[in-house]
Amino acid sequence: MERTADSKTSLRIAIQKSGRLTDKTIELLKGIGLRFDDYKRNLMVECRNFDVELLLIRDDDIPEYVQDGVCDLGFVGANVTAETGANVTVLRDLDYGVCRLSLAARKEGDIQTTEDFQGKTVATSYPKLTRDYFEENDVEAQIVTISGAVEIAPRLEVADAICDLVSTGNTLKANGLQELDTILESETQLIQTNKTLSEGKKQLIDKFLQRMDGHQQAERSRYIMMNAPESSVPKIKDIIPSLNSPTVMPLADNNMVAIHTVIPIDEFWIVMEKLKKEGATGIVILPIESMIL
Repeated sequence: MERTADSKTSLRIAIQKSGRLTDKTIELLKGIGLRFDDYKRNLMVECRNFDVELLLIRDDDIPEYVQDGVCDLGFVGANVTAETGANVTVLRDLDYGVCRLSLAARKEGDIQTTEDFQGKTVATSYPKLTRDYFEENDVEAQIVTISGAVEIAPRLEVADAICDLVSTGNTLKANGLQELDTILESETQLIQTNKTLSEGKKQLIDKFLQRMDGHQQAERSRYIMMNAPESSVPKIKDIIPSLNSPTVMPLADNNMVAIHTVIPIDEFWIVMEKLKKEGATGIVILPIESMIL
């Protein structure tokens, strides 16, 4: 238990009540060891083994709650924070919920470039970011604010084009639209209030970040074990993009050693063939639950 006697030091973290980021955020929190009751039935959930309480609210409200100090931290898409213009500090980019805010129009329509938006009507759930984009490009367009199902606006003749979040682009294609320009690249972020925090809260945040960084580094890494001729160790060390110097242990065969190390998963398949050429055998790759950095 890391709970303190002073309840004023308890961290309050805002997360999306339901939506595309919720499950992944909950998975991350559980991955760093936080234990809490069913979050789907409650707006506020207290962690049983860490001095944290979760506030589950609409994602649009998270930046404001963090800005005002109602919550100390928040998990939210960068697109939401940018749209609200909230005065918060981004602590981490979290590499999930990746998408982009893009302009799109009919494939065979008369809007093909930024200049073509002059005098046109654009439907969006992000009026601030959309308006800022057109102002930066000296284009006068009429912004129509819509909540949900933005992509259908041109078919309903509510607007000539849209500005909406895009992940795969399949929704645009299904509605006869083509992506023209990206306004903002977005992913989930951990944000922190700029209000004054107690020393107790600062310490809890440091512990929270240490856990989170270790968990995410582990997700991006794998533990590698292999056997290799002792004479090949120098070349194998040069090949392996390890986080630290690998562990080399002698085997029963005097001419062979076991090599253990941690490498980024994206690098493994690149170096595997090189390792085999240097005589590495019995290569085993294992997942890592967490790491202390």
